Amino acid sequence: MNQAFKAKAMGKTVVLIDDDLYTRDRLQVYLHECGLNVVTFDSTVCARDYLEYESPDIVITDLRSPELSGLELLRAVNQLDNPVPVILMSGIGNVSDVAQALRLGAADYLIKPILDFDVVVHAVDQALNMRLLKQENEAYKARLEAMNQELLHTVQLLERDQQAAKQVQRNLLPITPASYGGMTLSHRILPSLYLSGDFIDYGYIHQRYIAYYLTDVSGHGASSAFVTVWLKQLVRRLFRERQLFQDVHAFKDVPAQLLEVVNRELMQSRFFSHLTSVVGVIDANTREMSYVIAGHLPLPLLITPEGEVEFLEGKGKPVGLFENATWWVNTVKLPKGFQLVIFSDGILETLPDSDLLDKEQRLLAAVKTCVSQEPSSSGVEDTGGRLATTLSLDAIASGLGLELDQEAPDDIAMVLIQDSSLPVGM
Repeated sequence: MNQAFKAKAMGKTVVLIDDDLYTRDRLQVYLHECGLNVVTFDSTVCARDYLEYESPDIVITDLRSPELSGLELLRAVNQLDNPVPVILMSGIGNVSDVAQALRLGAADYLIKPILDFDVVVHAVDQALNMRLLKQENEAYKARLEAMNQELLHTVQLLERDQQAAKQVQRNLLPITPASYGGMTLSHRILPSLYLSGDFIDYGYIHQRYIAYYLTDVSGHGASSAFVTVWLKQLVRRLFRERQLFQDVHAFKDVPAQLLEVVNRELMQSRFFSHLTSVVGVIDANTREMSYVIAGHLPLPLLITPEGEVEFLEGKGKPVGLFENATWWVNTVKLPKGFQLVIFSDGILETLPDSDLLDKEQRLLAAVKTCVSQEPSSSGVEDTGGRLATTLSLDAIASGLGLELDQEAPDDIAMVLIQDSSLPVGM
């Protein structure tokens, strides 16, 4: 006898059903010698009642039974909470019976009289393999379900954490809109995930200087958002401790000084991130603006009261990549009634063009279209009689085909700065 089969069969239980005592006894003795526990019945009805409460490993039954046929018993076993493999036996090798038995899921079909018990061993061996495979599949499904539940619980915790972090990040953003020194600032951020690597801040210093920055941290999600929180606290500390506005002319150097400190701190940190940024300071008395471009595209868009739209000039290295980096400070005299729009580079990802220059021109054209849509009744009239439109971030988003509550392909941040001589349409 195959020792591998005997080891597999040891301790397993077989229900044997046959009203022929001779056949039943011979099979019982042989199966018992194989190491199997054998429970015998001469009635399929009694066997069915037994199977409702017990769960053996295999059922072997005669196909022809005066009370309940083997096929009917097979159907009853299949309806159990824990069905087991069924081997059918018959003294009549009817092809239709064989086909129907296999169609109902019978493990095997044996022809009586059984002269070679190796055939029985093979059938039982295959049934035990089937039973083992089914048990392994059920155990695997149970583990998988447990893992899925654990994963779902983890995802729910992560979502709650991200929602809380998102609220923290929102609370760190400045009020929108905010009015300082005759100018109004407003902003929007459309994160690609729960948390954004884009960040905006602005404030009013010494009742004269409007300082602002828009920054785009490399990457997405929690790690980038954490850098924006760190940056917010660092910038606030620098303004509080270093007294950057020491005299009337010092404000021109503030954007570059600020980025040099941030660059040094970021290089010394272990964030492994860099950022692009637009940093600016506007003298509310003179409307003179000093600004720095740190690897940032697109450049800010200046809109004159006559409706002209153009990119401001500027270039510079990203922050956090080069030690001892410095930045060139650009200055511009803003006209009365100006509007200034600043985007993060996520806006470029929404444009269909493949070339950067084409994207910039499409963005410029879209903003020009927004400016020339419906002139404001209180706009500033130029020599041609046209009135410039007072913009809002909603109007800009609509003009660019954006939904402010949609999921963006990349983080998108927008800042709108307006001379309050133009009424702000929020």
